[in-house]
Amino acid sequence: MRTVSPKKPARAKTRDVGELKRRARKILPILEKLYPDARAMLDFQSPLQLLVATILAAQCTDERVNQVTPALFAAIRPSGPWPRPIRPRWRR
Repeated sequence: MRTVSPKKPARAKTRDVGELKRRARKILPILEKLYPDARAMLDFQSPLQLLVATILAAQCTDERVNQVTPALFAAIRPSGPWPRPIRPRWRR
């Protein structure tokens, strides 16, 4: 009886950051031409707010996120530092 060895998974190509940036510079004008009025559907005023809204949007609709984030962002001081995450004891 012949045994079949499992196939090795395909290896992802590694690219340097410079190559990725050059590729992005080529793609961006094409996307801007195809979608001239594109904009984020989430309401935000800072990169951190966009991050939080994006995480929430993975759990519900963008419309619902836009309903709840104003109160959430108002409760957090926008100019002050965000609380530092608590590191579990086993990671200290």
